[in-house]
Amino acid sequence: MDIAIVLYDRFTALDAVGPYEVLRNLPGATVTFVAVEAGPVRADSRMLTLVADRALADLPAPEVVVVPGGPGQSDHMDDEALLSWLRTAHETAQWTTSVCTGSLLLAAAGLLEGKRATSHWLALDVLRQYGAEPTPERVVEQGTIITAAGVSAGIDMALVLAARIAGDDVAQAIQLGIEYDPQPSFDAGSPAKAPAHLVELLRGNSRHILQG
Repeated sequence: MDIAIVLYDRFTALDAVGPYEVLRNLPGATVTFVAVEAGPVRADSRMLTLVADRALADLPAPEVVVVPGGPGQSDHMDDEALLSWLRTAHETAQWTTSVCTGSLLLAAAGLLEGKRATSHWLALDVLRQYGAEPTPERVVEQGTIITAAGVSAGIDMALVLAARIAGDDVAQAIQLGIEYDPQPSFDAGSPAKAPAHLVELLRGNSRHILQG
């Protein structure tokens, strides 16, 4: 099974690496980082680089597509090379997935029109502009499309995907193997739970967070 994780300049590292650490453990899976052009791609921190081993054109029909988010997403909302590949790959893919603002790229490609979808909570309203029905749920399944909320939700999405592909036992074995047992120090991981002053602080910085 070919699994393609899409990279672009200023992607968020955990959006890509979190699902990678889950999906690479699927039996028979080959996980490949891809980009418009093969080669090194800088994450949003500018301190971390991943290598796209293949260009999008070299892997036109993967069984699974994973699109991470990141502030660089905003530069690709009209990138026809990427959006056209997403449309074409989705036609034959078993699963098309996204993490965080990666769902905005799926939306820009026309794949989320009339569908429920999630994203980073600061970006949910943008989904509506592309005809999607935004929801703050952490992982949303709509047919063969699975979208995940912000950054860390990519691991949750990948475990859901692993279960759909290989069954609950395999997914749970992977979860145990990576010891994914969240026990955060604070219950502030969503705007519904975080202190109001922090929610407003991040809203005020939303331009920086979403666009860099």
